[in-house]
Amino acid sequence: MRISIKAVTIYILISITTIVHSQSVFTKGVNLTGWFDSNGINQLQFTKYSKQDLKNIKSLGADVIRLPLNLTIMTNGAPDYVISPLFFQFLDSAVSWAEDLQIHLILDNHTFDPNINTPLNFDIPLRKEWIQMANHYKNRSNYILYEVLNEPHGPSTAQWCKMQKTVIDTIRTVDTKHTIVVGASGYNSYTELKNMTIYSDTNLIYTFHFYDPMVFTHQGASWLNPPADSLKGVPFPYNDSTMPVCPPTLKGSWLESNLNQYATIGTDSSVRSLIDIAVAFQKQKNVRLYCGEYGVFNINSNNIDRVHWYNTVRTHLEENNIPWTTWDYQDGFGLFIKGSNEQFDYDVNIPLVQTLGFNVPPQMVYKKEPDSVGFPVYTDYLAKNIFDNSWIDSSALAFYNNQRPNNGSYSILFQDTAQYSGISLKFSPVKDLSLLKTNQYAIDLMVRCTNPGAQFEIRFVDNKTTDTSTHSWRMSYELTSSVVAFDSLWHHVRIPFKNMNETGAWDGVWSNPRGQFDWTSVGYLEIRNEQKALPSHSKLWLDNIVVTNLDTAHVFDTTKLVETPITYSKNEIATLDQLKIYPNPLKQQTTISYRLIKDANVEVTIFNTLGQKVYSQAQTKQAAGLYSTVWEPAGYSNGLYICRIVSEDVILSKIIVVDKK
Repeated sequence: MRISIKAVTIYILISITTIVHSQSVFTKGVNLTGWFDSNGINQLQFTKYSKQDLKNIKSLGADVIRLPLNLTIMTNGAPDYVISPLFFQFLDSAVSWAEDLQIHLILDNHTFDPNINTPLNFDIPLRKEWIQMANHYKNRSNYILYEVLNEPHGPSTAQWCKMQKTVIDTIRTVDTKHTIVVGASGYNSYTELKNMTIYSDTNLIYTFHFYDPMVFTHQGASWLNPPADSLKGVPFPYNDSTMPVCPPTLKGSWLESNLNQYATIGTDSSVRSLIDIAVAFQKQKNVRLYCGEYGVFNINSNNIDRVHWYNTVRTHLEENNIPWTTWDYQDGFGLFIKGSNEQFDYDVNIPLVQTLGFNVPPQMVYKKEPDSVGFPVYTDYLAKNIFDNSWIDSSALAFYNNQRPNNGSYSILFQDTAQYSGISLKFSPVKDLSLLKTNQYAIDLMVRCTNPGAQFEIRFVDNKTTDTSTHSWRMSYELTSSVVAFDSLWHHVRIPFKNMNETGAWDGVWSNPRGQFDWTSVGYLEIRNEQKALPSHSKLWLDNIVVTNLDTAHVFDTTKLVETPITYSKNEIATLDQLKIYPNPLKQQTTISYRLIKDANVEVTIFNTLGQKVYSQAQTKQAAGLYSTVWEPAGYSNGLYICRIVSEDVILSKIIVVDKK
């Protein structure tokens, strides 16, 4: 039998295409939420995760992280949608960490509100945003992938696919290298895959999400319509003897209908048959397919049932060679024990991690011990394990304000807020400050305010236990113009713990002080407008907030802030910025990095809290660019140190914490 060369060639090309489509770029991983999907660039908590966290995730056996980005919110809005340079600065670090660790990173545009339909012209901002993203990352490694938009909904899949194609085509004008993740409408529904356009671009991965049956996976979810807060105890698989009664608030809703059908839909076979809808699409269309989200909310679900559901879904995905990322790493859908501190070395939900086929990291028993040295709270960034817990409009609070900070590159700006609102910083794990109180420690910070009539309460709040008779007591200090001048100048404020007073507790009702504040269990540091609203157009800046037993802080910017737009010629730009110290706190060594914007003489010095030099890099003439130096505190004790970098016109300083425990 004679076979033509043309036929052989076609057969080889088809075979290669089939192999390419069947091969996975990655296999399994997690969504890393609550990081770049914040409500604005000035509230993005960059220090929430670090390279070590990505290393931890990889050690589980994960080879991919899906990173939700609230991309549109990180721009200046219509009509240009220019992405914030600070956003790129932060994201570049995450991208570099992933590349260094050789773990895939999906940059997922998570501009998403489940209650608002995706506009029919949303491709306009998407094209403007993605052309910037593609230009910025086009030369990065193949470990980086782009996902056009998370869970589009409202438009039909046919309408959405037309919009999605314009975004793909826009990316391809500058970047033909990186894989793009695309999906259907209906919240990336697997049932909508059949209606998708199969694009001519072959460097794509098609995605779907899986949360069925929703009445099990989302019991306790307040964001559903109607809210499912009252729904709990739904088993998986179906068990007639343990089925809950439908809560009155859900009567007549789709959730009641799901409960009535649960004997049919709440089974392993039902779950597998629904995933098979996506499997059939993959086989029919011969495309790469990926499950971008699946998970069970843990607040009202039984952990054994939760693990059973994950095992059913995970094994069926893998039997069909479909890679996946769970929703999510931490929080309500995460891999940690419900209600724990979610620490990688202490709190992993071992049965869940095992059933996902991940490696179980060695676990230790966490024992809270008193802090023995001071620590930074905010020095350009919130310190590790300190989290923004403020319920406040994003326009009223900025963690990266660059209007003449006293220390480093940024300060916190707080403005135009109602009574009782303010900044709430959560300690996780909670802190035992009892020893620091005994040893004469204080809250030390820089304050600048524009209104002499302003009044703030700085306070610790202890951590309420499960005992309902125990209140969240406040230990407070009132900051007014009688304590520090509110004159648009920076002032050094030092608040010894011993000068703070218990001021009561609010747990839905007010409780007068009883002298029961617990220094061994401090959950929050807050700055609040407790007595009155911050007057209109008034602003408060806070900088270099540390807990320390020494009074060594200095006001570096002694000029009065005049809030008028300032423009600089090229020759007037300050020489030095972007002082970073990582890791901090440190055990063995840390890297001090900074950027020179133009040529200048530079000196790097580290002092102990007595003002003695412990490290000095002699002043040298350096060309514009990025620089770094490594400091190893061998021979030096635990505690606070001050790093200072001096150029011809700028002094930058940061606290370094040495903790060799």
